[in-house]
Amino acid sequence: MIRTIIRIDEDKCIGCGACADACHEGAIEMVDGKAKLTREDYCDGLGDCLPACPADAISFEEREAPAYDESAVLAAKVKKSLAQGCPGAQTKELQRESSAAPQASASIDSQLRQWPVQIKLAPTKAPYFSGADLLIAADCTAYAYGNFHNDFIRNRIVLIGCPKLDGIDYSEKLAEIIGGNDIESITVTRMEVPCCGGLEYAVKQALQTSGKSIPCQVVTISTDGRILD
Repeated sequence: MIRTIIRIDEDKCIGCGACADACHEGAIEMVDGKAKLTREDYCDGLGDCLPACPADAISFEEREAPAYDESAVLAAKVKKSLAQGCPGAQTKELQRESSAAPQASASIDSQLRQWPVQIKLAPTKAPYFSGADLLIAADCTAYAYGNFHNDFIRNRIVLIGCPKLDGIDYSEKLAEIIGGNDIESITVTRMEVPCCGGLEYAVKQALQTSGKSIPCQVVTISTDGRILD
């Protein structure tokens, strides 16, 4: 099947092992001092390893690859835990997770389509940005507004952040994402509190820097969960 999967550039790889540590599925191993994608069926294509790489040696690509096998990943975690002498309670929890995986997946009502979601961690180029309706959300909005997944995340690619806590200006990173990808529309969700104005400002600055004319709407949410505008 054709799907999104990671690609490791061995020439850029410095052998630090950060990506292998960041890969919760165990798809990446260190071989002869270089990171290797040794199990394509363990790679979920979400890219937790991308922001961990200090050498920019990992990217996404669309190609023929076996389907992601969640059951095999969970079984491998159980086997690894047993081999390492994992405490019984933790091993039993992993076994329960493995046996319940299909049912758990079926009951999840999450509308999230990609990972990572933090603006600081997100790649500037990824296949899921192509033709995307982009949601740039202040992270508090998902907690304040009860139906956030269905009303805002559904059918959108999500980037979240808090300019006050992160203490950075997102505009440069967002300008790279907007300017370098075919973004169809942008929705900004922010709280009514003043510090959220930094996120709205960053998006407007990024749009101006990108030189693109993209439909953009800003939705303000009150601290008691109401849409104000």
